[in-house]
Amino acid sequence: MAVITFSREFGSGGGKMAEGVARELGYHFVDKHSIGKIMASYGLVTFSEEYESTLGFWATFDGRIKEMFGMLDRVTRSIARHGNAVILGRGSFAVLCGFSDVLNVRIKAPFDARVGRTMAENSVTDRSKAELMVREGDRIRSSFVQSMYGLRWDASSSFDIVVDLGKIAGEAASAFIIGAAKRLEKNVPAGSAARDIEPDVTLDQAVVEELGCSLRH
Repeated sequence: MAVITFSREFGSGGGKMAEGVARELGYHFVDKHSIGKIMASYGLVTFSEEYESTLGFWATFDGRIKEMFGMLDRVTRSIARHGNAVILGRGSFAVLCGFSDVLNVRIKAPFDARVGRTMAENSVTDRSKAELMVREGDRIRSSFVQSMYGLRWDASSSFDIVVDLGKIAGEAASAFIIGAAKRLEKNVPAGSAARDIEPDVTLDQAVVEELGCSLRH
């Protein structure tokens, strides 16, 4: 088994790349919708909206927020324990950093390219508005990782693979990531592995139901 986390700059195209990599490998693709459904089953129905909030929301760090993001960590770890999954965003690289069977990937792209993609994908005709969307998207993600895990969202030291799509074609990057995952499946380095995460029976069952797969890979 292997697990891949994808962290990406807003508008970089990393989300579609992650989905394509999962499809090619036959892995489960886990994004905000999947995680949101699992969180909702535990009564945290506003998680998806509040994740997209501002730093001021996280900075308060009250009991409810501790519960919410403590559960996010548990969900991420349970998905990783299940195996053969591509997890998109939600600080998954920070939660799973250090596990020998997890490949942490960072996707970035030039600002102008990200603005152009944002305009095209969101039907935005005002470039200044798209620029604001990109900057705000980056800021929210960076604030979340810094506030919750004390890590820089863009620090290359947190990742096994960093790809700049301004210099490397998406197809080539995807092929490289797929190859790296296949090699990791066959030869997992020594060390703590996600497959050995302590079971959480109730949560593991919720993950199984959301993924539609009872097999632990």
